Amino acid sequence: MRAQILAATAELVARDGIAGFRYEEVAESAGVHKTSVYRNWPDREELVVEALLSYAEDLASVADTGDIHRDLVDYLLALAGGLETPFGRTLEQAIQPARQSPTVRQALTRILDQRVAAMRRRVDTAVDRGELPPVDSSFLGEMISGPVRLIVNRGMRPFTRTDAERIVGVVLAGIRATAPHV
Repeated sequence: MRAQILAATAELVARDGIAGFRYEEVAESAGVHKTSVYRNWPDREELVVEALLSYAEDLASVADTGDIHRDLVDYLLALAGGLETPFGRTLEQAIQPARQSPTVRQALTRILDQRVAAMRRRVDTAVDRGELPPVDSSFLGEMISGPVRLIVNRGMRPFTRTDAERIVGVVLAGIRATAPHV
């Protein structure tokens, strides 16, 4: 029942925003009585936060195949796919009002911290193996994920493997070209 309620919450927030969703709609969409929603989550923000956190677990993974270029391309494709899911839309919706809600802001911080930590681990491994020069992993993550968000959020065309290959190629070439030579 909890999973159904959390999934329904993610979908409704993605559609209507945090301020626009109603408990009655969550209950109807989840196929439960509205008292089940109220009893488990008397605070609307807590329901939204739990929905965000429950769907965020897979968001931060970056594979380690030994090929940093391929791993980052695959990460970008997964990111683009994730942004197109109800959860991804929920996360994008939630980012806007986060400035007003400390509870939602804390949840988003946890989600983003997980993603940054996963990227840092993968980039540190690539640096240790000599695949990359020393680099700020947060900066690298921002440089490769920004264009994905732009393409996906515009909705003018699908994000493709070719897009991911070009983005990763340009960013890694720039990092390698600007690395201090020892």
